[in-house]
Amino acid sequence: MKKEIQLIDGRIIVQPYHPDDADRLYEAVCESITELSPWMPWCHQDYSIKESRQWLDSCNETWEKGSEYEFAITDSRDGVFLGGAGLNRIDIANRIANLGYWIRSSRAGHGVATAAVQLLVRFAFGELKLNRLEIIAATGNKASLRVAEKLGATREGILRNRLVIRDRVLDAVIFSLVPGDLKQT
Repeated sequence: MKKEIQLIDGRIIVQPYHPDDADRLYEAVCESITELSPWMPWCHQDYSIKESRQWLDSCNETWEKGSEYEFAITDSRDGVFLGGAGLNRIDIANRIANLGYWIRSSRAGHGVATAAVQLLVRFAFGELKLNRLEIIAATGNKASLRVAEKLGATREGILRNRLVIRDRVLDAVIFSLVPGDLKQT
């Protein structure tokens, strides 16, 4: 299933990561460290190409196990690597997953995350037959909160002390999406 998946909306392509994405991933992360590192535990000042390669190896393994589905986001017009989105913390018994996303700094603020996540939501409900997706974003992560709101996700509340990022304990907002929430387009 993995190799054949390509989610397209005319502007972006969302597809499983490939081993040859390491350099593009590394470049995008390095460009975005200032914006991502407060919210993404894996993103830090000393991020290395080795970490990109290890991430891509783990993506292949977790995809094969069905425990995570991670995707690269690419601009369909110029081929630029834009960021990533994925389904993780999958609870098979209850058909629930966490939905995460990030966009490189130079391409943020143009609706890329919202467009990519819309494609991924359709994949999650249509292909994987999930019943619920959760978005958990730190209360201070305005960009991620805005994406969840644009998607029409239901804000369910604040989870106190939900996230720990580099020894900082953060409250988070939990949003949910269920199949009936999908807008008919």
